Amino acid sequence: MNHTDPLRVAFFSGNYNYVRDGANQAQNLLVGHLLDRGVTVRVYSPTTATPAFEARGTVVDVPAIPFPGRGEYHLGRGLPRRPRRDLAAFAPDVVHVSAPEFLGHAAVTWARRHKVPVVATVHTRFETYFEYYGLAMVQPAIKAILRRFYNRADRVLVPTPSMAEVIRGLGVKTPISLWGRGVNHRRFHPGARSLEWRRSLGIADDEVAIGFLGRLVLEKGLGVFADVLGELQRRGVRHRALIVGKGPAQEWFAERVPNAAFAGFQTGDELGRAVASMDMLFNPSVTETWGQVTSEAMAAGVPVVAARATGAVDLLEEGRTGFLIPPQSVPEYAAAIARLIDDPALRLRMGQAAHEHAQAFRWDSANEAVLTTYREVLAARRG
Repeated sequence: MNHTDPLRVAFFSGNYNYVRDGANQAQNLLVGHLLDRGVTVRVYSPTTATPAFEARGTVVDVPAIPFPGRGEYHLGRGLPRRPRRDLAAFAPDVVHVSAPEFLGHAAVTWARRHKVPVVATVHTRFETYFEYYGLAMVQPAIKAILRRFYNRADRVLVPTPSMAEVIRGLGVKTPISLWGRGVNHRRFHPGARSLEWRRSLGIADDEVAIGFLGRLVLEKGLGVFADVLGELQRRGVRHRALIVGKGPAQEWFAERVPNAAFAGFQTGDELGRAVASMDMLFNPSVTETWGQVTSEAMAAGVPVVAARATGAVDLLEEGRTGFLIPPQSVPEYAAAIARLIDDPALRLRMGQAAHEHAQAFRWDSANEAVLTTYREVLAARRG
């Protein structure tokens, strides 16, 4: 590559836009930033005729099969002839891989064979998923796959220092850098709160709404959420649950939280309104690497009760912007939530502190760090 040539990045994603989640929205925002900075990007991902949202950049379809047990997700079948030919013609300077599945492994193999540096990003804690589906016995094998995948990269990008510790704990020796995340502050802010919208869902003005935000899948901690609501009910603590999102576990979840208000899938400014209309966010998930919903709630001036795990420990300040609770500890979650319900002044004070703290979460500076990483790995290869 000539120093004056535009940088060419081949970006590999297991889910670029066919299902909406925090990981692929972060990927699209990154690609948009790179394109705005003059980088040439080509995205390789399974696609669908009915995408969840419009993709940024040029997307090359990779043949895929439904993921076993989770048919809404697709599993790329490696790197077949057609996308492989496209990749060779594109001749990237950097290969960026975002998931340790068949497509990601094939892309890393191609890059190493052609002496192209690899940047790998961590978007979720795959090794934790299997516990929720009765498959904990496969975790050692999954961890071995992750260790091999990230050790074949030139650089690994993680969202937070706590995730860097997790990756190093797997035995990964590859240098690790930070790619943080941002928040759309025009959408998520305290002024978006709407009592009228809450009333339309049957939530009274004097009811404290405990919010859940995200895809309704077991690995988001739905079981713990439901157990905590049950504990609050046993303690006689008046509350309402406000559920924002949809997913394959919705019917199961609705049976567990029969008195909850389900707002369904929200997007755009309607999503900002829904988040700001919560009185607190309860996020018991331990699978996050950043916790996008946590950062968005903070920006909206909403205090957060979350699992003391990656995805929250780097975002929340205990007792100031929210509470961090040992994962699975139903009594401690219930106690923290009851404290916020009983003390409106504390909710207000924590929400204001969370809003102020979240002003540091900016997409432009976060995504610029990725471009800096590309240049660093290229310079190291030339050296």
